[in-house]
Amino acid sequence: MADHSVLWVNAEIYTPSTRIVNGRMLVGPGGRIEAVGGAEIDGREGTEIRDAGGKRLVPGFIDVHVHGGGGFSGMDGKTSLAGMSKYHASRGTTAFLATTVAADCTTIVSTLDQWRESAEEGALGREGANLIGMHLEGPFLNPARGGAQNPASLRKPDMEEMDRYLEVAGRWIRMVTIAPELEGAERVIRRLAERNVTVSAGHTDATYEQMREAARLGVTHVTHHFNGMSPLKSREPGVTGAGLRMPELTIELIADGYHIHPEMIALAFDAKPTDRIVLVTDAMLCAGCPDGLYETEGIRIRMSGGKVTLADGTSLAGSGLDMLAAFRNAIAFTGLPTERILPTLTSVPARQAGVADRKGRLAAGMDADFLLLDAEWNLIGTYVGGREVFRRKESEEEASERRLGKSPP
Repeated sequence: MADHSVLWVNAEIYTPSTRIVNGRMLVGPGGRIEAVGGAEIDGREGTEIRDAGGKRLVPGFIDVHVHGGGGFSGMDGKTSLAGMSKYHASRGTTAFLATTVAADCTTIVSTLDQWRESAEEGALGREGANLIGMHLEGPFLNPARGGAQNPASLRKPDMEEMDRYLEVAGRWIRMVTIAPELEGAERVIRRLAERNVTVSAGHTDATYEQMREAARLGVTHVTHHFNGMSPLKSREPGVTGAGLRMPELTIELIADGYHIHPEMIALAFDAKPTDRIVLVTDAMLCAGCPDGLYETEGIRIRMSGGKVTLADGTSLAGSGLDMLAAFRNAIAFTGLPTERILPTLTSVPARQAGVADRKGRLAAGMDADFLLLDAEWNLIGTYVGGREVFRRKESEEEASERRLGKSPP
């Protein structure tokens, strides 16, 4: 966080649902926003003035489903977690839920223990995106919809095993993906819901009626909607239909153009209100890396042209996506205004991750996590707690403008 107040002026601010032209934002020395508005916002003595040059300030993106990126897999421990944090900050993410893949209990416990240490230390937000918790994608998943998850690591829900994870990671477990139709799932769902953990249906072959019952028990989220689930049919809507029709369910969408056809992304935005959609990356360690073969938790994957599959090409295996690309893609796929798309990367994931009281919006009292973007939505700078953790290299044109005395970004 900055050790002094900073007043941003001459900015186009998205809060995210409201747009303020020629806006101002005052960030206090503690890394929180003190005021957002127009010309009436002024700084105290000693406040640094930063001219945004008419560029855009938006809330930082929050990714609730991300496994890795920049050559780093979160499952490899604290050092790799720091690497993926820096990478995703350079792509617009300011906060994230580190997400597991299915593995044996010992591996998951070790991973969660290291992640808990990182979260409690709070160091990641000083140089990259802030770790705000953990998302357990499995191991309680249905092998029939396992996708790229290691089938040897998939198992029925077990309360004692889940309690072990909760014991190790405690309040840092913010989301758990589970197949609600599996034997033993009811007990686990109830326990998690009682602890205010977001319970998500994913890698599931549940029927529509089973999803209704799961929602009654406490399921409020659907992992990578349209993928790894029972499909929409005329006589059985399945999990796909439940996600689209049930108002209590918030659905994840991977807007990379590979997981979901662009028209299906548009359909989802037609079917669901903005506050029930979350854009995620589901990014693997190869995101941002050259095409080629990679390995994570014993699974060989291949990235080609941004598409990530198992090495043999039989299944998608996460993505090479970043949140800024997801944002741009969603606008292109749907044709919807920015104010409709932005909440799905900011305020909605903040709610689903249990941090809506301090993240996801540009408003007084919120953490100063934000992005500086140009008119084409290119990222210029990423700020976490008011601290700049990423800055785009200055182009020759920008350097020329600066030398001529024009307003810098």
